[in-house]
Amino acid sequence: QVQLVESGGGSVQAGGSLRLSCAASGYSYCMGWFRQAPGQEREGVAAIDSEGSSSYADSVKGRFTVSKDDAKNTLYLQMNSLKPEDTAMYYCAAILVVAGKCRTGATFGYWGQGTQVTVSS
Repeated sequence: QVQLVESGGGSVQAGGSLRLSCAASGYSYCMGWFRQAPGQEREGVAAIDSEGSSSYADSVKGRFTVSKDDAKNTLYLQMNSLKPEDTAMYYCAAILVVAGKCRTGATFGYWGQGTQVTVSS
């Protein structure tokens, strides 16, 4: 099993930046960021595998960057040029073992508690 703890959320004006972190208690093959706004379905934001290969939702390409520090077992999401529509609870998630491609559409078995991001216009 792995425990995930997100941090770094907050309130920012449109155009601003935030960096989210997700501390994991152990190794994961694939890690991802997801978000959910009130009244909306959960949306996959980005994913990264153990080799550093990453993928992004079209809505965040060019603005968000997912990365990881293997020595610290920590996942990051650098969010730039934030928009009000990025407002949501952001969650990190993990897949421990190889089970297909590392994409946000995969089945993630472990989830953090979430961190709130609010972008004002």
